[in-house]
Amino acid sequence: MRSYEAHVMEPGNGRYPGRVTFPVVGMVGGGQLARMTHEAGIPLGIRFRLLSDTPQDSAAQVVNDVVVGDYRDLDTLRAFARGCDVLTFDHEHVPTEHLRALQAEGVTVRPGPDALMHAQDKGLMRARLAAIGVPCPRNRIVADPADVAAFAAEGAAEGTDGFPVVLKTVRGGYDGKGVWVVRDVTEAAEPFKAGVPVLAEEKVDFARELAANVVRSPHGQAVAYPVVESVQVDGVCDTVIAPAPGLSGELSAAAQRLALTIAKDLGVVGHLAVELFETRDGRILVNELAMRPHNSGHWTQDGAVTSQFANHLRAVLDLPLGDPRPRARWTVMCNVLGGDFPDMYFAYLHCMARDPGLKIHMYGKDVKPGRKVGHVNTWGDDLADVRERARHAADYLRGTIQE
Repeated sequence: MRSYEAHVMEPGNGRYPGRVTFPVVGMVGGGQLARMTHEAGIPLGIRFRLLSDTPQDSAAQVVNDVVVGDYRDLDTLRAFARGCDVLTFDHEHVPTEHLRALQAEGVTVRPGPDALMHAQDKGLMRARLAAIGVPCPRNRIVADPADVAAFAAEGAAEGTDGFPVVLKTVRGGYDGKGVWVVRDVTEAAEPFKAGVPVLAEEKVDFARELAANVVRSPHGQAVAYPVVESVQVDGVCDTVIAPAPGLSGELSAAAQRLALTIAKDLGVVGHLAVELFETRDGRILVNELAMRPHNSGHWTQDGAVTSQFANHLRAVLDLPLGDPRPRARWTVMCNVLGGDFPDMYFAYLHCMARDPGLKIHMYGKDVKPGRKVGHVNTWGDDLADVRERARHAADYLRGTIQE
């Protein structure tokens, strides 16, 4: 990574200060995470470059320096990287071999491919977490429906549940896509039709889902945000409550330590979200990893001293990390999902008049049923009130309520 030199202009009398050339962060992927990361870099003067699939993508609408191209093409990545000091990501889908090639050519990639592959490949992630002693659901790669039945039988023999079993494509799934809950061997055929490896996991009888968000820099500094509760509806994050209500200090600290350990062991640089199950007997199990800003951290835009987006930028640039502490006792984030009410801007009149403290974050996306098009944040001292305010705004923007 090049040094951030001050290039001095000499306007004649030499009394004017030099002009500092700020670093260029290149983000691969043009979704809402890139859009909000760009926003966090504006106060810092960070120059932002975007590799986007289309000019209409969420971040491409607001970033000045946009390259439209295919992130799966190595030459496209090479050309994009020439104008950047560091590459980072809106998603985890860039081929690992391309990132290794870029690194070999001197490109700074953060997180690097050795870390990122554990968020790209669920089978690899499970094997690595098991090797370092991280608690996970019982799992293994399965070859066909008969192998799924054998996996279920193994669980029953060990005294845990057999069927239902959770099946996941090893690569590419998110927001419930690429995930199946199968109740018997006859339902297990669908995941194998794509011809890609399939991971089988026990279906955990959990009390709730949690998320531990941490950020780590290249020189090893790390910060941990409060552990949050994540409420999922049909496999999509609906509500995040920060901090997780009723979570013991002991379990909260254990979740933060676990996330920091994973970040260090995998060599993560940037933001890491560790999605967790809290079991009914008071344990935590790791469900998924994401090495980028994450939906469970959107509350930090308004509810933390330093947002996940600002700290991700600080980390990839190897700047000192910011304070992750919350600004209020409670912060609630609700996703705004597309519905049958496309004119969300008109709904601002009601939402803003009803709750002047509400923060609305929209992504510039066309409204489609079930699609994440924005989120709202609320905060305060009364959790029931904070949660109701966020829920009301999200539902009104979606059009599911009219008053």
